[in-house]
Amino acid sequence: MSGLFITIEGTDGAGKTTQIKLLEKYLSDKGFKVVCTREPGGTPISEKIREIIIDKNNSEMTDMTEALLYAAARAQHVSEVILPALKEGDIVISDRFVDSSVVYQGFARSMGERLIKNINKYAVGDLEPDITFLLKLKPEDGLARKRAQTELDRLEAEKFSFHQRVYDGYVRLSKRCKSRITVIDALKTVDEIHNEITEGINNLLEKNGI
Repeated sequence: MSGLFITIEGTDGAGKTTQIKLLEKYLSDKGFKVVCTREPGGTPISEKIREIIIDKNNSEMTDMTEALLYAAARAQHVSEVILPALKEGDIVISDRFVDSSVVYQGFARSMGERLIKNINKYAVGDLEPDITFLLKLKPEDGLARKRAQTELDRLEAEKFSFHQRVYDGYVRLSKRCKSRITVIDALKTVDEIHNEITEGINNLLEKNGI
């Protein structure tokens, strides 16, 4: 595989979508072919699974069902979108990846990091992002942003304690994976965040001789 796999992570409302659009333009302007995608989703099948996951009417969904649905959507996403693009030498930018499952189901749902990683091993094989940017935003700030933007989905509407565990989980994961995860304060301006991301990307491109 000769492409690059970039993931953007963060709590709800951290501004991932805005930064992905800016990064896509930045890299496209430099002449790279860029594929932007998201999780859960990214393919017709995965998007249908996404609808099930976030539907507020599915309040009876068990934690294991939720974890397996995420992994199922991811398996299709990797097979249909991510791996083919990387094999073509493209740059793939994904809004969330396995880190999200580790944090949301492993930590926040208390299912355990090892279990979630084992489940996702079947979905992604050995695939791991070349670099991950974590937009760090406290849950109270993120939820305030989301409530101002739109109606909350099933996960966004969870109790505050759940979102606090998500935040804490991201902090733990970022400390453990410092070589891959770059933490950025999501309260900075859009331009400041973009500049930090592009600096990290340029360092990665230089390191890979691209």
